[in-house]
Amino acid sequence: MRFLKSDSRLIGILLVLAITQLIGWATISLPAVVGRDLAADLGLSLPAVFAGNSVFYVTMGLCAPWLGKAFVRHGARNVMIVGTVVMVPGYVVLFFAHEPMLYFAGWVILGMGGSATLSTGAYILLNEIAGRQAKSAIGAVMLVTGLSSSVFWPTTSFLSGHFGWRVTCLVYAAMLILISLPLFAFGTPRQRVVKEGAGVASKLSKPSKAAAIPRSTFNLVVCAITLNAFVQFGLGAILIELLRAEGLAPAQAIAFGSMLGLIQVSARGLDFLGGGRWDGITTGLVAGTALPVAMMLLMLSEGATWAVAVFILLYGAGSGAMAVARATIPLVFYDQTEFAKASSMIALPLNLASALSPPLLAGLLTQFGGRGALGLTFVFSCAAVLILVLLGRRRPRVAVAA
Repeated sequence: MRFLKSDSRLIGILLVLAITQLIGWATISLPAVVGRDLAADLGLSLPAVFAGNSVFYVTMGLCAPWLGKAFVRHGARNVMIVGTVVMVPGYVVLFFAHEPMLYFAGWVILGMGGSATLSTGAYILLNEIAGRQAKSAIGAVMLVTGLSSSVFWPTTSFLSGHFGWRVTCLVYAAMLILISLPLFAFGTPRQRVVKEGAGVASKLSKPSKAAAIPRSTFNLVVCAITLNAFVQFGLGAILIELLRAEGLAPAQAIAFGSMLGLIQVSARGLDFLGGGRWDGITTGLVAGTALPVAMMLLMLSEGATWAVAVFILLYGAGSGAMAVARATIPLVFYDQTEFAKASSMIALPLNLASALSPPLLAGLLTQFGGRGALGLTFVFSCAAVLILVLLGRRRPRVAVAA
């Protein structure tokens, strides 16, 4: 928490980002909570409904390389303002969707706006302001955004149950206009726009830490982050259906799913309190180990209630801290001037994996039950941990000294 004492303006910025990220990620709660309603209303199968998330992440990933230049030239604040405006018509299109074409078009628009507004943009903004203290600042934002499922799964369920999922989309659009947009416009500082010539000059005058990082190390970073994103975004999308497949009643599944966010926040809180005592790789190694243990337990328990509770505890703690690791592992290898570029490059495979996982895991769940989905995520989680072990041996000397 030392960064709060060193720069008090961060408190207001962290509050802005916490609220706007919480609202923005509410998008993903729609198929997770009302997937069956969407399928019945639009005449789609359940995997096809979750494919809306896939379209969202593919669009985010494809926009990421172009946005990398925009973040550098115009600053994260301006890019995130534009992204918020772009997301609004996406919800409106979903409201009017009565066929698959408009349904997927809505997700495309949301993905275009989300690529500028969600996660990567927030991390780049914090890096612009906090510099070396960005890890703690990112962890602070994630303390609140980890409540997304706990807040919006019950909220989405309530709104959809009383007004329908279409009105729920309009409510989210209104929240973007009335809450997120003013917060970005008036609650975040203007940053100096970086001229291309100035950027080149700075690179020539000051050697970058990223220049010494081998390409193979970057590839390992991408693989570790991508594998974990596949697991967490995929399981997050199908968690309620997975718990129902394990024998839980719908109300129990939503209750356990809502508990997940609180546990994730608690795990992120422990990492946040650790401050600068450990880096993203250490966090990833500890948190990542809990994930395959949780999955193995659920696969072997045959749906026992106590096992589901332990699974939620282990998976929630591991995934909560691992989300911080995904965002902060690049800070171990890349300095402030290269972080925006590296994050945008990582966003492409990360979002493509996040796009593929919900329909793939939903298909495995439909065809083979919970064992099929859990088996694949177990393998990917183990692979991510092994890659993090390799990355731990490749830390730059500057990071190790810090």
